[in-house]
Amino acid sequence: MGIIWTILIGFVIGIVAKFLMPGKDPGGFIITTLLGIAGSFVGAFLARALNLGTSVGFIGSVIGAMVLLAIYRAMNR
Repeated sequence: MGIIWTILIGFVIGIVAKFLMPGKDPGGFIITTLLGIAGSFVGAFLARALNLGTSVGFIGSVIGAMVLLAIYRAMNR
C-alpha cells in the first residue's frame, strides 16, 4: 500500500508543479509522477542543505518538483 500512496502523492505533486509553472511540457502521466516523486527527494535535500530540518512537507516537495521540471524543460529544448 505504501508504494501506491507514494505514486499517487507524487502524481499530485507533479500536477501542482506543472500548474504553477505554465508552459508547454514534454511528457505525460509517467513523467509527471516521476517528477513529483523525485521532487520530494530534491525538496528534502534542499531543506537539509539549508538546515531547515528533514521533513519538507507538501510545499517543499512541490518546490523540488518545480526545480526538476525547469531542468527537464531546459534539457528537452
